[in-house]
Amino acid sequence: MANEYDLALLGGGPGGYVAAIRSAQLGLKTVVIDKDNLGGICLNWGCIPTKSLLKNAEFYDNIKNHSADFGIKVQGLEFDFTRIIKRSRDIADKMAKNVELLVKKNKVERIRGFGKLVSADSIDIMDNDGKMINNISAKKIIIATGARPKSVPSIAVDRKMIITSSEAMTLPELPSELIVIGAGAIGIEFAYFYSVFGTKVTIIEMLDQILPVEDKEVSAALEKSFKKRGIKIFTKTVVEKAEVRDNKVHVTITTNGETTVLSADKVLNAIGVTGNVEGIGLEELGVELYKNHIKVNKSTYETNVKGLYAIGDVIGPPWLAHVASHEGIHCVEKIKGLNVQDIDYNSIPGCTFCQPQVASIGLTEEKAREAGYELKIGKFPFMASGKAFAIGEREGFVKFIFDAKYGEILGVHIIGPEATELIAEAGLAKSLEATGESIIKTVHAHPTLAETLMEASAVAYGEAIHI
Repeated sequence: MANEYDLALLGGGPGGYVAAIRSAQLGLKTVVIDKDNLGGICLNWGCIPTKSLLKNAEFYDNIKNHSADFGIKVQGLEFDFTRIIKRSRDIADKMAKNVELLVKKNKVERIRGFGKLVSADSIDIMDNDGKMINNISAKKIIIATGARPKSVPSIAVDRKMIITSSEAMTLPELPSELIVIGAGAIGIEFAYFYSVFGTKVTIIEMLDQILPVEDKEVSAALEKSFKKRGIKIFTKTVVEKAEVRDNKVHVTITTNGETTVLSADKVLNAIGVTGNVEGIGLEELGVELYKNHIKVNKSTYETNVKGLYAIGDVIGPPWLAHVASHEGIHCVEKIKGLNVQDIDYNSIPGCTFCQPQVASIGLTEEKAREAGYELKIGKFPFMASGKAFAIGEREGFVKFIFDAKYGEILGVHIIGPEATELIAEAGLAKSLEATGESIIKTVHAHPTLAETLMEASAVAYGEAIHI
């Protein structure tokens, strides 16, 4: 007889395992199914291990280029690339074990295997050889199978010369040259990481700026910073093809009608991701898809098949771990019948963990103007921050975009030290419907980097003190 549950999670990434734990907290008999370690791409091959690598790069970069500024002399500085990679993998492994313990602690049943939907309330589970090992039934099922790097025939990934982010974080040795195709957060973070350790890096982006979703001023500032590092950047450039010949990857690009061929030891395909929708029974059940992602009601996350839900990267952008987690919690609470407010997708923070860091929430200046708002804009440079001076990180700025009529926060954009931490204040302020004046009147501790948010707000309203 099939094992019976109130809720089954197909996929144990940051959407699936978080939803499973919340489900158990709400008293539902819950099972999570995943053939790999819990935590998904984020914990095992994305968010966590990449941040480990990036911290290594930041640490090394500061010692190499800035230790003298702090009166510290360093001789014979070296790095061990193998240990850098090992540290990242060790952290990912420890975090995965912690998640397994969390799931067990919350009395969520864990089944290791590949799940395939048989119906809206039944899942067959196979082992790695495709042999059926179990079947479970559940009153409700949430699909949280995530996404994988997108591939195109002209950039044929072989995982040796033309690689994805997974291979980029486990290379056995440092490449002398790397071409990064795609200048979103993933591409930018790896470009920074490898450039710090001496790899000659080239970035190719089809759109007119790196980090295309960010405010143009932020992207321009990051491009200037990267070029100072020696990183070559091609924007408005199309990759025609990438071919492996003579132990090199040759990339044919077209910029403004002019075709050029670049070559490197490795090419990182970072052009985006696509949903993991194949082989899990969606077609047989008639689940509606859109651009290789599952279509859902963004209030309940139910698909067109009653009792079947989907969350996270598999339902499309924004492809962010924290979005998947919140969608999972929200979906479970809706299933339980709780009265919860829908997620505001205009208030999702985005972070890029290169140096200088980039973080944002809400509308860019361009999007705000397109929407017809009359704006008040305040920009405060870290160069004018006492704390930034003290820690020797003065690059970048904080930019606030307010609706001039009501003082509503429309967008906040930060490039500079600890931007990915500072954005949390902006997110809280926006969710609480704070105004520019309320931020100005909030007493911020001194000296802190967080003061820059207050100062940027003050600039917008003509009340700036320190600029």
